Amino acid sequence: MPHLRRKSIIPARLRFHAGYATASRMDQETPKIALVTGASRGLGAALAEALGAAGYHVIAVARTTGALEELDDRIRAAGGPSATLAPMDINEPAAMMQLAGAIAARWGGLDIWVHTAIHAAPLTPAGHVDAKDWAKSFATNATATQNLIGLMEPLLRAKGGVAIIPDDPRGGQRYFGAYGASKAAQMALVGSWQAECDKLGPRVLTPEPAPMPTATRARFFPGEDRAPLSPTSTEAAKIIARLGA
Repeated sequence: MPHLRRKSIIPARLRFHAGYATASRMDQETPKIALVTGASRGLGAALAEALGAAGYHVIAVARTTGALEELDDRIRAAGGPSATLAPMDINEPAAMMQLAGAIAARWGGLDIWVHTAIHAAPLTPAGHVDAKDWAKSFATNATATQNLIGLMEPLLRAKGGVAIIPDDPRGGQRYFGAYGASKAAQMALVGSWQAECDKLGPRVLTPEPAPMPTATRARFFPGEDRAPLSPTSTEAAKIIARLGA
């Protein structure tokens, strides 16, 4: 079980096996809970901020502690509740199992799960893809997603929740071999889950955001004119708007 640690006016800290998490004091009413895996930057961070501004208590998962703390500062500055910060690696099944157990014990389920964590391998001709990049792409983008679906499905069903897993279709595009293939595998899995949940839930959304000026895109397209790209906050707002549909 997580251990509580208090630090002046900083919210209580929950310590997990793979890291720690920061949690605010909850109101007596059960808050709406949103888990964001891949919350430290890009679209994941923008979605976490948007959900916090909408009054959700955000459980933010990423590997970088500093970036998560900055996210928490932005959520609170925008008037949202402070977040629960979980610096964890989604590729560690035991850590993810412990996280899911802690969510079930503390909040009883999830209203929203946003999954934006991704490994973006360097662009490489198909015949020259590095074996480690290929393995990590499929481990992060496909295998970890499959593990998380199994853990999050009962938490989402417990509260009639919604899963949001954005698509970025690159399969078959030149030089996108590792990323495109692993992302396509992820979305094939998510598509099956979506079809299976048609009657029992949860609702599964697979939005396809417009091109955004993220660090991932900058690695794919260095030197690109970023001015025409859509801000992550704009795309996050579009996705959040679909929750009421």
